[in-house]
Amino acid sequence: MPLLEAAAITKSFAGVRALKGVSFELLEGEVHALVGENGAGKSTLIKVMTGALTPDSGVLKVSGHVVAHHSPAVARSLGIAAVYQQPALFAHLTVAENIAISLESAGLWRKVDWKGRAAQARELLERAGSSLRPERLVATLSMPEQQIVEIAKAIGANAKILILDEPTASLESHEVESLFQVIATLRARGVGIIYISHRLEEIAAIADRVTVLRDGHTVDTRNRGEMDRAELIRMMVGREVSAIFPKRDVPIGGVVLETRGLGSRAAGVREVSIAVKSGEILGLAGLVGSGRTQLAETLFGLTPADSGEILLRGRAVRIASPDQAIAARIGYVPEDRRQHGVVLEMAIASNTSMASLGAVSRNGMIDTGLERQLARSYVERLRIKTPSIYSEAGSLSGGNQQKVALARWLAIRPAVLILDEPTQGVDVGSKAEIHKIMVDLAEQGVAIIMISSELPEILGMSDRIAVMHAGKVAGVLSREESTQHRIMALALGDVG
Repeated sequence: MPLLEAAAITKSFAGVRALKGVSFELLEGEVHALVGENGAGKSTLIKVMTGALTPDSGVLKVSGHVVAHHSPAVARSLGIAAVYQQPALFAHLTVAENIAISLESAGLWRKVDWKGRAAQARELLERAGSSLRPERLVATLSMPEQQIVEIAKAIGANAKILILDEPTASLESHEVESLFQVIATLRARGVGIIYISHRLEEIAAIADRVTVLRDGHTVDTRNRGEMDRAELIRMMVGREVSAIFPKRDVPIGGVVLETRGLGSRAAGVREVSIAVKSGEILGLAGLVGSGRTQLAETLFGLTPADSGEILLRGRAVRIASPDQAIAARIGYVPEDRRQHGVVLEMAIASNTSMASLGAVSRNGMIDTGLERQLARSYVERLRIKTPSIYSEAGSLSGGNQQKVALARWLAIRPAVLILDEPTQGVDVGSKAEIHKIMVDLAEQGVAIIMISSELPEILGMSDRIAVMHAGKVAGVLSREESTQHRIMALALGDVG
């Protein structure tokens, strides 16, 4: 008997059918991967399972019993718990207090048993495979540590069904291994785990079965060994994807941007000397904390350099603010698109024109006609899927939000474009489209600096690769001499 069974689930929003008869089942002690492009219906299905949404039709069963009146409270009572990519914890409370909030239900005037709370938290953390101290403030925790706290909460709630939604998006490889060990422990105890990820190599490593959704339909459910990567991609996107990394040779010109001994004490960047040429994609690799994003922020004037030089086409420039970077035609698409890349509550048109207001203004006022023309041109050029340029950016899928963030900086006609994790958290189809856009821009002469934590992306898209370690460039590799082993050796500080 399945732990959880969803049969013929449908759900519509304003006439748009998000789920069209989706079926899914989860067995005891199973890791069942749920995959599909952004917009395939995964998030809607998860919200139905957790009681956040009521389906229009279909049946949801837990341990063989029909769930008639579902809600988040009912889900918790049935042992359903979800851990999302961004954990929902109180930053200024301790680990023990966060765990207690989710588990305790006594009255307002009950005396708090602080020792009991700490002991309970310690036990649950140990069951989650962690030695995290209960007295730690959540604000001091790394992302994987916060996820462990969420898993500990789920264990404390006696969760039988655990949903992990993109749990490794912000994790390093060794942190992913630690998470997999926790998953193995839970699986051995009979917990059923629904695992959602865009990282197909993880699916192959950990899932027992895989269910593919596409356009609100269940395409198929297969055992892990019954499909290879190419077939899985075809099932997800509904077409052949011949190359996720469609790199092609384009003419490479002269040096556009160069740094000489660049440093910023505030950013932790030290003596960085790199150069990127017209038409070149320079990959910037390294572990989290190596200084990649901090270097990008220095180049863009967010944390200005206090030593060394920045040269544009051989001429030394001072970039002390984003305004000066934009004036120098440097664009920067940051890593966290939802916080810094797009303004979710604003229309696509307003997001697109934000960095180039001078081009769409007349006498200090925005010319809505020019703004509309600009937005429409980039919606068409980048194939942004939206019913209107006046739709809010927050209503779009992750891949389309990333394209809107990209459109903003393409509107300044950049000479240099810095892309920080350009395909993080987007589906495989959108990833291929973004990679093609990058190659097209390179062909037009744009010098691109691409920061990525995914080694296949670094190797697949870069003409040269600069590897950072402890705020410095540990080495620069040509495309021909680059391997995962050499990149990792440099990233770990092995320059021998």
